[in-house]
Amino acid sequence: MTKRSVTQQYPDAQPDLAPRTRGVIALFEENCTVCMLCARECPDWCIYIDSHKETMPPAVPGGRERSRNVLDRFAIDFALCMYCGICVEVCPFDALFWSPEFEYAETDILELTHERDRLREWMWTVPEPPALDPAAEEPKEAAAARKAADKLAAQQEAERERQAEQERQAEREQRPAGPEEQAGPDQPGQRDVPGEES
Repeated sequence: MTKRSVTQQYPDAQPDLAPRTRGVIALFEENCTVCMLCARECPDWCIYIDSHKETMPPAVPGGRERSRNVLDRFAIDFALCMYCGICVEVCPFDALFWSPEFEYAETDILELTHERDRLREWMWTVPEPPALDPAAEEPKEAAAARKAADKLAAQQEAERERQAEQERQAEREQRPAGPEEQAGPDQPGQRDVPGEES
């Protein structure tokens, strides 16, 4: 109330947007598993997904073949989208993100349906997530993963020590005996004679 209003000189000067600006939805295609959860949860039904199945060879000999979904089309009709963010929230594989990009106006409403290539281009404008609070508790998933990694590292270290001990033992067994070891205490010249001082 006490400050003068300032006119944004757009497009000559880009506006200073908030970090959580909902500009456009970006797609990280590598994370998409075609689970269709975003399309089913969208209240406007503005997400279009097409896919096909491919058969993967078995990972080990004698195993069974597996099938996986391959993404053919991922498009969002921004003429229908109401920017609720439900698709971003429900995606279990972090394939959808909010981008602050907002310069995608078109003269034809039909051109507001953007395909996956355009959605992927917007992925590079997604800002980095904020840093975690150092005073916050460690997530249970991270703690479990760290505990498993520490256990695996301890097992690997114990295995390396055991192998090193076996190698040292093998070297001692293969090493030729010296003169003193060859003579031994029962050999002539090494036996203690009673009455003689050493």
